[in-house]
Amino acid sequence: MRILNGSELASYIKVRQAKTVRTLRQSDKIFPKLAIVQTKDDPVINTYVRLKKRYGEEILVDVDVHFVTMAEAPNLIKALNADITVQGIIVQLPLADPTMTDEIVDMVAPEKDVDSLGKLSTFDPATPMAILWLLSGYNIELRGKQILLIGRGKLVGAPLEKLLLESGLNVTVVGREVADLAIHTLEADIIITATGSPAILTPSMIKQGAVVVDAGVASEDGRPVGDLDESVYERQDLTITPQKGGVGPLTVCSLFENVIRASQATRKE
Repeated sequence: MRILNGSELASYIKVRQAKTVRTLRQSDKIFPKLAIVQTKDDPVINTYVRLKKRYGEEILVDVDVHFVTMAEAPNLIKALNADITVQGIIVQLPLADPTMTDEIVDMVAPEKDVDSLGKLSTFDPATPMAILWLLSGYNIELRGKQILLIGRGKLVGAPLEKLLLESGLNVTVVGREVADLAIHTLEADIIITATGSPAILTPSMIKQGAVVVDAGVASEDGRPVGDLDESVYERQDLTITPQKGGVGPLTVCSLFENVIRASQATRKE
């Protein structure tokens, strides 16, 4: 088994980002700040918000978490858009009212939409870019391979599908509701799953020697779990993300890369 260790790659990226932020603070007098708008109290969401806050502290980016009601969110976002001390804004999903997702994320100013959720954002989406960084970091060849993407969600599946297709790669996309998922998974050289459905993939559904990237996030007994059944990790022939420390750490890196870019864009010429 070959492990795609996102934590290891993230540690190198973090050092570079910390140096860049120090230069911004010391030479340019720019103090990068990320504002997180959260409307739902959930153990998994809270875990990821804490990770972002801690990462920000480690590279000297200020992170403010605003826990508000759905009714308060629009006015808060307007205020953050106008606040020149805030370079990046993310709307933490899922919202307390998921039906308002598109409306709320589109309120974030494009130049501050570092999660790239709004239609006009100028940034690369964090989790899809993290997946591509991870595959590139371990020299996983994508061209000429049959890639299967499971899930069409707003955060991962849909934007990743767009990036892969724009690169001219051979991609098949299915939703988690597909009748016989194994028909597709057994044909794939590379499987990227992001459904948030625990244990949707089992060992018998994966071809010999495949690459498997688990970007799914769900809550089970109050802890984050992915899309892979634990027994998948008994397969020694796979190249695979670990149960912890795969895509997640690089997603945080990618998000803060966008915050840094947004901060650099405010430099005075």
